[in-house]
Amino acid sequence: MKIGYFLSSEEFTPAELVEQARGAERAGFEALWISDHYHPWTDAQGQSPFVWSVIGALSQVCRLPVTTAVTCPTVRIHPAVLAQAAATSAVLHEGRFVLGVGSGEALNEHIFGDAWPQTDVRLEMLEEAVAVMRELWEGGFVNHHGKHYTVEHARIYTRPDTPPPVYVSGFGPKAVDLAARIGDGYVNTSPDAELVQRFRSGGGGDKPCQAGFKAAYADSEDEGMRIAYERWPNAGVPGELSQVLPSPRHFEQAAQLVQPEMMKDAFVCGRDADAHVAKLEEYAKAGFDEVYVANTGPHWQGLFDLYQREVLPRVR
Repeated sequence: MKIGYFLSSEEFTPAELVEQARGAERAGFEALWISDHYHPWTDAQGQSPFVWSVIGALSQVCRLPVTTAVTCPTVRIHPAVLAQAAATSAVLHEGRFVLGVGSGEALNEHIFGDAWPQTDVRLEMLEEAVAVMRELWEGGFVNHHGKHYTVEHARIYTRPDTPPPVYVSGFGPKAVDLAARIGDGYVNTSPDAELVQRFRSGGGGDKPCQAGFKAAYADSEDEGMRIAYERWPNAGVPGELSQVLPSPRHFEQAAQLVQPEMMKDAFVCGRDADAHVAKLEEYAKAGFDEVYVANTGPHWQGLFDLYQREVLPRVR
């Protein structure tokens, strides 16, 4: 199983994300995830740089493969524009770029006042958006008049030799079935063996399955829990709220129902190498091919040192 590092755009400045990418490569991580957000989940996280600028900068400081985890190509940015962004990113990273896509959250996509569609409509839009991007990556002029998108006489000139793979995220049966049908790979954030099997048996076969989890490195588990609760209480918000709440303040309101102890279920807190190894093994047993760990809080260098010394040698 490939082990990578997850760059959290909601919590760190562009310069910090670039420095973390350098540190992840030095520590022995094999790839990078990076989140694409317009807003952070809560004001305590405090950041949200434009991901495509950061992806360009990453290409100049390390040679790790990069996957967006994930971009929503349906509302906030037209898929024809994202097709150009992804093609340029693939050129800069010399083919080491994967476009991870998903149906999105109102938190990021509502900013123009568009209605937030129901799940079935969002998945329909996602399927059409992926088709539009793939047609543009073929290199000719594209005219598309679909149910959700129009493209007129558009051509992408700066393209990689091979179009970027498109991995599709899915947390419910319908989204997983879509990922199996149209995706070059699958993305999730929980060690759910049933969803991996659904993807593989539904048409995904042996295509790559990626997942990620969060850690809060600190001198003790309780200190890590405190940091996680301060920065990411939204990790304990259940159900579909993460897809429908439109503002960080709404997540902060919902997070008032979350107790600090709940962070120990959502995060690997502290610096116990055994706990990190156990979490990685959960994803391995679930059938994932790649897993990415994010660090919340200021002690990301400590996490890199821990993984370089104790975690990566053991799991490999």
